[in-house]
Amino acid sequence: MSIAARLEQLGIVLPQAAAPVASYQPLVVHGGLVHLSGQLPFVEGELVTGRLGADVDLAEGQRAARACGLMILAQLSAHDLLERVARVVKLGAFVASAPEFHDQPKVANGASDLMFEVFGEQGRHARSAVGVAVLPLNAAVEVDAIVALG
Repeated sequence: MSIAARLEQLGIVLPQAAAPVASYQPLVVHGGLVHLSGQLPFVEGELVTGRLGADVDLAEGQRAARACGLMILAQLSAHDLLERVARVVKLGAFVASAPEFHDQPKVANGASDLMFEVFGEQGRHARSAVGVAVLPLNAAVEVDAIVALG
């Protein structure tokens, strides 16, 4: 089954791929790998902002991480690479966190679970989930990725 058909089956509509907000490329293909820049969480066209454990709760954080994952898929689609994905190799999740918040891995599951939903076993990946003081544009979550092409 194609990835486009799988997305349709899941009822997933990809957002428009976001343009870079600084001096970088949204993705770079090298040596059969796609290195995707960090993607921010846009839900219904609005950036999810704030810090987990302060003004963003766990469920909102998970939805934000999923939105970042959708933007990763949108970038791949915009560059005609989505159907060529052989494996999601690694995700890096950065979670804007209050000092007492320790559930960064649970937040990152929003993006990780999406990759498994869409790609099946090829969507299982290595991952980092890191708490940070602040992210660009006050985003609650940012996720980057490395994807292997087939």
